[in-house]
Amino acid sequence: MVLTCNRSFIITSITSTIWTMTTLDTNAKGDKARLPRDERRAILLNAALEVFTAAGYHSAAMDEIADRANVSKPVLYQHFPSKLDLYLAVLDLHIDSLVFELQKAISSTPDNSMRVHATVVAYFAFIENEGEAFRLLFESDMNVEPQVRERLNRMTYDCAAAVSAIISNDTGLPQEVAMLLGVGLIGYTQVTARHWLDRDSKLTRQQAVELVENLMWRGISGFPLSGSQ
Repeated sequence: MVLTCNRSFIITSITSTIWTMTTLDTNAKGDKARLPRDERRAILLNAALEVFTAAGYHSAAMDEIADRANVSKPVLYQHFPSKLDLYLAVLDLHIDSLVFELQKAISSTPDNSMRVHATVVAYFAFIENEGEAFRLLFESDMNVEPQVRERLNRMTYDCAAAVSAIISNDTGLPQEVAMLLGVGLIGYTQVTARHWLDRDSKLTRQQAVELVENLMWRGISGFPLSGSQ
């Protein structure tokens, strides 16, 4: 009788433990499934950025991206119907981020020399803090893809337009001339920043920024302000 009671107690305890573990596991999965859509999307985009940067677009696998985001492949495809759609979403996110930072820098002060400084600082800060995103934007193996090229051209245009608006307003130069100068300034900043990042330069970011902004300012300040004698 005692043996029977003990056996019953043990079986009941084991059953209770298994039920508890199963419940906890189910709840954990439920909590994971209940992540807000925007939060889930951000996780997927971050995982995709890491994989695309490390492997390149053509070698990147959706399976690897799903694994890194800790989701199933069907969940990944619910958010992004194809690998190209996912790549373009990652690209759009970081293009918008860079353009926003540059526009914010340009509008942060009415002093033009400080605008140059703020713009260069914003560019170098972006590549240092978001090096993977910067490489995706400027060193991707997908630059020949029309939809990618269109986005990169738009990024350059939007950045240059913000610069050219100030140049045109302050100097009275025609819009087309100001736009050419804006593209030149943005291109110069981009190329020097890439060089600094790729070469793992012994120059600190501050030293690099000072060199770049001094050259830029000496060039653009040579255009007289509108109304100057």
